[in-house]
Amino acid sequence: MNPSLYLGATGFALIAVCYGFARFAFGLFLPAIDAEISLSPTLSGLVSGGAFLTYCVAVTLSAWLTERIGARHVAIAAALIAAAGMAGIAAAPSAPWLAGAVMLAGSSTGLASPPLAAAVAAAVRPDRQNATNTIINAGTGAGVALSGPVALLMGGQWRLAFAGFAAAAVGLAYAVALALPRNTPGTATGTRGMPPIDGALRRLASAAFLTGAASTAVWSFGGQLVALRLDWSGTGAGLLWIAIGSAGIAGAGAGHLIARFGIDAVHRVFLAGMAAGILLIGADGTSTALTLCGGALFGASYIVLTGIYLLWGVSALPCRPATGVMIAFLALAVGQAAGASGFGLLMDRLTANHAVIGFACLALTAGFARADGADPQPCR
Repeated sequence: MNPSLYLGATGFALIAVCYGFARFAFGLFLPAIDAEISLSPTLSGLVSGGAFLTYCVAVTLSAWLTERIGARHVAIAAALIAAAGMAGIAAAPSAPWLAGAVMLAGSSTGLASPPLAAAVAAAVRPDRQNATNTIINAGTGAGVALSGPVALLMGGQWRLAFAGFAAAAVGLAYAVALALPRNTPGTATGTRGMPPIDGALRRLASAAFLTGAASTAVWSFGGQLVALRLDWSGTGAGLLWIAIGSAGIAGAGAGHLIARFGIDAVHRVFLAGMAAGILLIGADGTSTALTLCGGALFGASYIVLTGIYLLWGVSALPCRPATGVMIAFLALAVGQAAGASGFGLLMDRLTANHAVIGFACLALTAGFARADGADPQPCR
C-alpha cells in the first residue's frame, strides 16, 4: 500500500476508535451501565465536567509533545490511553472507578488529532494533504456509526463490548507505530510556546467556538429532544446516532469541496446544514423521518465543519500544524462546554423549542468569520 494511503487509513481508524468508542459510546451504553453501577447525579456531573477538562488538557499537551518528541509517539500514546480507559470501564467495580476510566478514555480524543496533522504534513505530498486530513477526521463518523449497532446488539453486555473496544485500540497502537513517520515538522524548529492569536487564528477560534456551542443541541441534548418530541427510548437514540455517524463519513470529502469552492463557501453551506439538522431533530412537530434526516444532515455537516477547522488551523500555522489543530479543537471544546450549559438554561427558563431555534441561529453566526485570503503566520 502507498505509505500516504496507509497513513490515511490508520489515522481514520485511530480517530474512529478514540471518538466513536472511547468518547461517544459511553452515552449509548449508559442505561445498561447505570442499571448495574448506579451513577449519582453528582458523579454524572463529575464525568461531564471532567471529560471536558481532560480533553482540554490532553489536546494542549498533545500539541506540545508532538513538537518535541514527534507525532508517532503521541499517536501511539493516544491509542494506548484509549485502550487503558476502555479496559478500566470494562472492569469497573464501582461508580468512582467508572468515572475515572471514562475520563481517561475520553482524553485520548484530545491526544489523537494534533499528531496526525503533523504526520500528514511530514509524509503526504502537499497536493494530497487536505484530502488526507479530512479523510482522517471523518473517522469520527465511522466510530459513531459503528458504536450505535454495537450498543443496540450488546447493550446488556457492556463490559464485553468495552473489552472488545480496548483490544481493538491495542492493535491499532501497533498499526500506528508502523504507519506514522519518525520525524515530523515542529520537532526540529526553535519555535516554542503559544503563537499570538491574531488574524486567521482569531477568526478560526471564534468560528470553532460558535460551532462547538451550537453542536451541543444534538451532542448533549439529542437524546432528551427525541424523547420529548417522539417519546423515543434509548433504542431510538441509538438509531439517531447511527444516522449521525453514517452520514458523518461523508465528511471525508471536505477537502475536495474546499479545493473546488473555497473554504468560506463550504463553511457557510455546512453551517446552514447543521442549523437545519438541529431544527429537524428538535423543533416542535418533527417526525421520525424528519428526525433521522436531521441526524444525517447534522452528522455530515459537523464532520465537514471540524475538517474545515482542522485545515484552517494547519494553513494558519503551516510550520506548526499540531499547534494549529490544537487551537481549532480547543476552541471547539470550550464552545461545547459553554453551549451545554446555555442550552440547558434556555430549556429551563423558556422551552425546548426556544433553545433549539436559538442554537440553530447560533450556528449561522459562525459564518461571519472568514478564512480565505488570510496570511499564515511566518515560520521562524
